[in-house]
Formats: sequence, C-alpha cells, structure tokens
Amino acid sequence: MKPADLKLHHCVSARSFRPLWMLEELEAPYTLAMWPFPPRALSREFLEVNPLGTVPFLEHGETRMSESAAMCQYLARRLDPANRRGLAVAEDEADYGAWLNWLCAGEATLTFPQTLVLRYGRFEAPQRRQPQVAEDYARWFLSRLRGVATALQSQDWLCAGRFTSADVSVGYALMLGEHIGLLPRFPVAVQDYWARLQSREGFRRALAAEQAAAAAQGVSALPAPQALPGD
Repeated sequence: MKPADLKLHHCVSARSFRPLWMLEELEAPYTLAMWPFPPRALSREFLEVNPLGTVPFLEHGETRMSESAAMCQYLARRLDPANRRGLAVAEDEADYGAWLNWLCAGEATLTFPQTLVLRYGRFEAPQRRQPQVAEDYARWFLSRLRGVATALQSQDWLCAGRFTSADVSVGYALMLGEHIGLLPRFPVAVQDYWARLQSREGFRRALAAEQAAAAAQGVSALPAPQALPGD
C-alpha cells in the first residue's frame, strides 16, 4: 500500500481532525473527502462508504478504519515505519505503555464527556436540552484534565520526551473543549500545552487543508440543527 492510496472522510472540526493532523505531520499524500455534519443525516450516500454513518472513515488500500485514535497509531506506524518523525513510541521504549494509554485517553476519557455537553447543551431541540447534564459532563471533562496537567509538570509533551501521535489524540480533545467554550477553565499548564500544539506547522496545515477542502467541495463548517455528536 502507498500513502497516495489513502482517502480520509472528514467533517469540519469533527474527530476526523485527528487523522488529518497526523497526515499533515507526516507530510503524506492523501485525498480529503468533506461531508456535511452529520453525514448520516445530511448525505445518506455516505452510508455506502461507512455503514455506521460516522466520521472519520479512513480508506487505505484494503484497510478500512472508523476510530480516530486508532488511526493515529496506524498512520504513525504504516506511513513512517522507520519512525523518523518520532510520532510512534516503540515497544522497547520506557513510555510505550504511556503512549498507548494517552492515545486511548484522548478519545475515551477526554472527548466522550464533551459529546454529552454538545448534545444536551446545543444539539438537542430546545425543549430536550438539559443544562445540568451539560454542566456535569463539562466538569467531568475538566476534572480529567488534571491527569494531563500532571503529565506536563516536567515536560512539554505527554510522553517519550517528544511530540507524538498521543499529543494529537489528546490535542483534538482540547480543540473541542475550546470550541465549546471550556478553554478558560483549563488548568494553566494545559492551556500552555494547547498553545504549543497550535503552534505546530502540522496543526496549521491541517486547519488550512480542512478549510480549503470544505470551500472547494461546498461543505458548510457548521453542524446541522439538532445534529447529534458521535460523527
């Protein structure tokens, strides 16, 4: 398989930003297919691509993937097998376990509660919104940032003494947190970390690629009313 065979299905600001960011960090060739959010409701033909109707969806040769954190690991390994860019952590490195843990934590621990903030704070019809639920899950997310802040006490990145795909995974959760207005409540160390992440050329290229593709393909950057998270 070659990088040129790679196609990423993406919605603006969705979890699919993780693999997009990875591709730009790797400077790998890819095709970016933009969809309105949520594609399962607004572009039913997307179900022929991914029966779940969710993004991200990655096609690479015969490989098909739908989990953004797994894509971070996959792309680091498959597109840079010699790990020249250092985005993976090898099994014989001391922080191999920490790398895998942060890859998963970015989604399972830090992004999941924010989807409930979005659903019950913004995406549901007004009569179905639950402000207390949204605030409870916002606090849940913010409490989990203590682990991120602790990891950053003596280093700029989460593990292995360098920027890795784990930072991409967690970084997207911070991006989402800023989008929903939680940035002022981040611990100072996490705010500083997020600023470092945003200063990376790979991150900036990913933002530019997203906006350019959305404009070229006529896709709005805004979710549909009552769109539910999870895409």
